[in-house]
Amino acid sequence: MDATQEEFANPFAMDPDCENCPELCGRRDRVVHGYGDVGAEFLVVGERPTSAAEHNGVPFTGEGGGERVQSIFAELGFVRSPPDATEPDVQNVFFTNLTRCRHPDREPTDEEVTTCEPFLNAEVRMINPQIIVAVGERALRELAVAYTTRRPDSFDVEAEHATTIRGRGFEIVPMYDPDSMTDAEATAFIEHMRENVLSRDYRQTKGRRSR
Repeated sequence: MDATQEEFANPFAMDPDCENCPELCGRRDRVVHGYGDVGAEFLVVGERPTSAAEHNGVPFTGEGGGERVQSIFAELGFVRSPPDATEPDVQNVFFTNLTRCRHPDREPTDEEVTTCEPFLNAEVRMINPQIIVAVGERALRELAVAYTTRRPDSFDVEAEHATTIRGRGFEIVPMYDPDSMTDAEATAFIEHMRENVLSRDYRQTKGRRSR
């Protein structure tokens, strides 16, 4: 989708007051939908917003893991703002999560992930990415169910961090949870992206109009 966009935040105008998960409505600060370039070839998917991202209203921002992810994608040329930016200046990348709300005391339930799935599916359809970066074990397994022919229990983010997995119509590049990622693991991810993804014509994964 090569649409002209005025805002990076929630560019597809998804429901900012979603009440589909009653246990989350009273515990969240806000709904955090996707953020970035609607014509992106790279889609970054995590499990849920961090507390910092919830405060900012933008996935993968804020102290800790958010700044780590912003730094990594800045090194790769996708982010043109400092790692601590609350509204990053991005190009060719879109950031989102499996779930759009954060419970302060627990991870999302399977039911909550399923309930939120239409938001992610809509983003995938409208963005039509070439590469999906699955951040963390939960995101990798959920994406594996929808977009590969492998069994979900055959995936291990520790073993497949900074590798490329063939998906249905695109490729998946797993990444460790940025909150626990070491400098060496971040470097390995950056090098894999440069040497094995950006250095070749990743568009061969499927037919795509030129931009």
